[in-house]
Amino acid sequence: MVGDLRAGQLLVATAALLDPNFVDTVILLLDVNEEGALGVVLNRPSALPVSEVLGDWGDVVEEPEVLFQGGPVSTDGALAVALAVPGSEETVGFRSVTDRLGLLDLDTPAELVVGTVERLRIFAGYAGWGAGQLQAEVEEGSWYVVAGRADDVFRLDTRELWRDVMRRQPGDLALHATRPADPELN
Repeated sequence: MVGDLRAGQLLVATAALLDPNFVDTVILLLDVNEEGALGVVLNRPSALPVSEVLGDWGDVVEEPEVLFQGGPVSTDGALAVALAVPGSEETVGFRSVTDRLGLLDLDTPAELVVGTVERLRIFAGYAGWGAGQLQAEVEEGSWYVVAGRADDVFRLDTRELWRDVMRRQPGDLALHATRPADPELN
């Protein structure tokens, strides 16, 4: 059962999540269905410029103009998350995830999307879960599931994204933003 998980939400790693691929990560869910879920890590920029790997797309991406480490699956592939210009959601190669936020097919010639995309970020690899796996991880306390915003995807500096997303949550959930990096030192 997929439950309340849906595309466009954020997964925010809890202190219980010790997998080094996901410690302190914020993941944008791009697809959730009965077969599983797929998302990209928003706060792991690499040092590799997009232009060195994907040529013309380097001129279109949001700053910093680097590839982001989207997750441990298919790291030799790339996913592009874009924010469409209002009214351009039917652009060739664009598939909406939620509202104007969606995936852009990188096989589409870059010149065809100029003027139809406000913002673009490219991720090498992704995070993926099989049927029921993500729901089980949420139930065991590995992830907080919260509403996402387009500006979470396109932040210039992602170092404080985890804390900023937690701070804006209602009630006691916001208190987790103040947890120390190593709770045992507290």
